[in-house]
Amino acid sequence: MSHSYSKIKIALLVTLFALLTFIFLFPIYALILGSFKPVKELFRSGLNLSLEFDLFTLENYAAMTTKKGLRYFIWFKNSLIITAVQTFLTLFFSSVVGYGLAVYNFKGRNLCFILVLITLMIPTEALLLPLYKLMIDLHLINTYAGVILPVIVLPFAIFFFRQYALSLPTELIEAARVDGCTEYGIFFRIMVPMMTPAYGAMAILVGLFSWNNLLWPMIILNSSKSYTLPIGLVALISPYGNNMALLLSGSILAVIPVLIIYLFMQRYFIEGLTSGSVKG
Repeated sequence: MSHSYSKIKIALLVTLFALLTFIFLFPIYALILGSFKPVKELFRSGLNLSLEFDLFTLENYAAMTTKKGLRYFIWFKNSLIITAVQTFLTLFFSSVVGYGLAVYNFKGRNLCFILVLITLMIPTEALLLPLYKLMIDLHLINTYAGVILPVIVLPFAIFFFRQYALSLPTELIEAARVDGCTEYGIFFRIMVPMMTPAYGAMAILVGLFSWNNLLWPMIILNSSKSYTLPIGLVALISPYGNNMALLLSGSILAVIPVLIIYLFMQRYFIEGLTSGSVKG
């Protein structure tokens, strides 16, 4: 009886996950299909989800060679630079802070951690005005630094790295100190390699956050040449649909960096997310 129950349970879980997979992949399928159809056909009959090979065309991708299309690649470059720099800096600084809160006993450590947790509860929208005023005072409006600096230390990333560092064996740290290794040497030569799964998991989450971030870059960047990709795609939306070809093909190309990040980091993703829950 229990064996039959297990089979039914497994079958239900497989069915559920297959349904969820279909739901998540369906919009991507529709977008890919629409990008290979003439725009006039989409406006005339809507998004027909059947495969019609007689309507297959590359004219939407040919829109990349127009003046607006070439500007799209400028936005793409801006997003790549901001995402790469922000991801690297966020991983570095957040891991240093999280490691320090986990490993070192100092006065006020618990208070610092509580402040990190409180920061997690503050809505981002509540910080936009003071951050914008700060960027004006620092003369960082319409710059990469203005987009990157406010988010290079994320409270969630600090919390994640702290929890992960708590699961690491402290005996290695003590042994390294006995051997005369400096605290910086312990972190970079011993702890960083051991935290590789955590870095891989956070690289995906931070990279996605940076690549898809719209609100803060839209506030800081006021020149079309400095737009990131999400801002540029939003700027192409018009009630007349005259930029639809570039929107369709551009949206497809915008997914590629996200897929690359995930493909490189996927083997660390589950390990990094689960290991940090062992202790803490």
